[in-house]
Amino acid sequence: MSLFKSGNPTLSENKFRDTVISTPISSENTMTIGGTLNKFGFMLLMLMGSAFYSWKEAANLGENTMPLVIGGAIGGLIIAIVLIFKKEWSPFLAPLYALLEGLFIGAISAFFNAAYPGIVLQAVGLTFSVGFGMYFLYTFRIIRATEKFKSVLIAATVGIGLFYLATMIIGWFGVNVNETMPFINGGGMFGIGFSVFVVAIAALNLILDFDMIEQGSAMGAPKYMEWYGAFGLMVTFVWLYMEILRLLSKLNRR
Repeated sequence: MSLFKSGNPTLSENKFRDTVISTPISSENTMTIGGTLNKFGFMLLMLMGSAFYSWKEAANLGENTMPLVIGGAIGGLIIAIVLIFKKEWSPFLAPLYALLEGLFIGAISAFFNAAYPGIVLQAVGLTFSVGFGMYFLYTFRIIRATEKFKSVLIAATVGIGLFYLATMIIGWFGVNVNETMPFINGGGMFGIGFSVFVVAIAALNLILDFDMIEQGSAMGAPKYMEWYGAFGLMVTFVWLYMEILRLLSKLNRR
C-alpha cells in the first residue's frame, strides 16, 4: 500500500504522479515546497481581501447576507471540482477559489461576530496558531505521516464528510438539524466534544497536506502543481477555520 495518501481529495498520489508522467519537464520548472508555500501565502492574502469586502457588505446588508454566502460557497465548490480534474488550470483557478472562499468566509464571519462579538478574531488567531503548530510538528517530524496515521485520519475525515453530507440532505427536506440532533449541534458537553474532535481531525489533515506537497516536490511535479498544492492546503485551512468558529460559538452559548 502506498504511503502517499491524504484525507484531502485534492491532494493524492495520482494527482502528482500523473503530472510527472504526462509532462516532460526540466529541474528548474519543477514544483518546490517554498514555491508552494509562497503561492499559498498569496492566496491567503487574496482570501483575506475578499473576506474583508464581504464582511463590510454583510454589515451594510444586515441579515440579507445569503447571496454572499451561497455565491461564495457554490462558486468555490465548482472551482474545486473543476481543479480536481483540470490541475493544469491551477495558476488561474486557484486564486479565483481564494477570492470566492473569502466572500463566503467574510459573510459567515460577520454573522457569527454579530451574535458573539470578538469570536472571529479569536477564531482567526487560533487557526493561524494551529496551522503554524502543525507545520512545526511536521517539519521537525514530531508527528510523522505514517501509513497507519494516514489510514486512521482518512477514515475519520471521510466519516465526518459523510455525516455533514447527510445533515445537508436532511436539511433540504425541511428538517431542522439543530432540533433533531441538539446533542451534536448544541452547546452541551457532547456537542462541544464533537466539535473538538472535528477540529483535531482538520488540524491533523494539515500534516497530510504538508506530506503531499513534500512528496510532490520530491517526485519532480511540474511548476503549476505549486498552485494546486497551495489550493489543496487552503481547502483544509478554510475547513479548520470554520470548525474552530463553530466550536467557539458553542462555547459562547454556555
